Amino acid sequence: MDIISKFTVGSEEGISDLIAIIDSSIYALHKEFIAEDEIKKYIRNEIDPRKMINDLNDLSNQLIMTYADQKPVGYSIIKSGSLHPGIPEGKRATEISFVILSEFDLPETRQSLWKKCRSAVSFTDIVWINMLDHDPLSEFLKESGFVPSVSSKAGPFLLPSHILELEINKS
Repeated sequence: MDIISKFTVGSEEGISDLIAIIDSSIYALHKEFIAEDEIKKYIRNEIDPRKMINDLNDLSNQLIMTYADQKPVGYSIIKSGSLHPGIPEGKRATEISFVILSEFDLPETRQSLWKKCRSAVSFTDIVWINMLDHDPLSEFLKESGFVPSVSSKAGPFLLPSHILELEINKS
């Protein structure tokens, strides 16, 4: 399988690939906790391509897409200057999302997306993500150096989560 992660612009094609992954991942992460019709209603009413294009055309945001054999299988959105209440004053913080479709959740897919994501956040002091407690990618992020910081709620249905932080070493 040929796996590549690359920066993607908020074009129609990039957004189409992103939405396909978002729809699948929202369903997969919530199907055991939320009624299927509620998930479908959320996807239908709240996933707005125009808003995503606007968000991604904001210069402080970047999108990295991961492809397996040219099929979109994961993404990370990097939001510079995004803070949560636990960030120490004076620290530059960057929020990320980290999503890989479960059928492509393989070590090489994780590494490809993380390597590209990690290189893109080298300018910041702290990288953080709000991950659902049951998200299988949480363990990978912890193995990559992220540390649980605060219990929280995340996602469209506010399920239990943790804010994970990674302090970027300046050397």
